[in-house]
Amino acid sequence: MKGKAIIGVSILLAIILLIPIPMRLKDGGTVVYNAILYRVEDVHRLAPVGSEQEYIEGTIVKLLGIEVFNNVE
Repeated sequence: MKGKAIIGVSILLAIILLIPIPMRLKDGGTVVYNAILYRVEDVHRLAPVGSEQEYIEGTIVKLLGIEVFNNVE
């Protein structure tokens, strides 16, 4: 019985740590997925005035607060 309780608590803890909560930002379409262990930003924002591009697009991935991938241009 104790083994089943440990497995149940482990599954619940994994769900809490890994399921993201999406948030939409009002900067042109950026979506941020936040979980406790990681953060993924699907960037789509308006470029600054005077820039050659209309939009800035890319993806940013952070694990435990450390940026591991960034291809925002």
